[in-house]
Amino acid sequence: MIGSLVAVEANGYRPPRNLRARSMLAGEASAAAAEVESTFDVPPDPEAAAFFDVDNTVMQGASLFHLARGLYRRRFFTTRELASAAWKQAYFRYVGVEDPEHVESARAAALAFIAGHPVSELEQVGNEIFDETMASRIWPGTRALAQRHLDEGQRVWLVTAAPVEIARIIARRLGLTGALGTVAESVDGVYTGRLVGDMLHGPAKADAILALARDEGLDLARCSAYSDSFNDLPMLSLVGRPCAINPDAHLRDHARREGWEIRDFRTGRRAARAGLIGAAVAGAATGAALGAVRSRRP
Repeated sequence: MIGSLVAVEANGYRPPRNLRARSMLAGEASAAAAEVESTFDVPPDPEAAAFFDVDNTVMQGASLFHLARGLYRRRFFTTRELASAAWKQAYFRYVGVEDPEHVESARAAALAFIAGHPVSELEQVGNEIFDETMASRIWPGTRALAQRHLDEGQRVWLVTAAPVEIARIIARRLGLTGALGTVAESVDGVYTGRLVGDMLHGPAKADAILALARDEGLDLARCSAYSDSFNDLPMLSLVGRPCAINPDAHLRDHARREGWEIRDFRTGRRAARAGLIGAAVAGAATGAALGAVRSRRP
């Protein structure tokens, strides 16, 4: 594991030292909580696996937002809290880059709304929310890629900052092996409002994969990883076959420099998004010009 971490950091990914312990603990906890499905329709390839990020890779938008909206409908929290989540979802969807401050605030909000609730309740509600809002947002192209790995006898895991209970539901519904997700502490089946380590985000995803690879005997050089986000470079750099799916601008540039595979399933939506951003920029420029003219009037 240490050798793999050194390789990751050699590529320029050096999280602050005071966060390493939390990141590694989150990764170990997530790997320990991962579901491992042993039944395959074809003889398995035990040393190879595929790892898929969820938000904007497997699913359009942020899974935490879809979860939050479903919980809001069930009166878990207020309209103001949902509005904040909606803004962060819109920012993520149209700008395409995760904001660390948004990630941290999402962490705090997630802990606040599950504290005191039974784990079984979140699992039950999570199944309902998947049917209501998540199932229709799965990218068919990404799902086909995951199925290809399964057909080749490889195991497929989701790797996400979403609660591991929700990640498992998504994986189970898609027929995947299992999931690595953020582990929230629970005592006697009730959430305490604390995390085990930190959110499974950025370097923590790589730590979780390293722990799982150690436990399952995976050869990371033969494994694949898929993500849309530049923040997932630690995860993508661990494997021999990284792929950028629906990538943000930073990841697209990096993938091109490294010769990584790039797949984009957004097509028409990308053009619409570019038009919205272009209109916003043009509007801002026009407004600035009009403001300058007015400021020169006597």
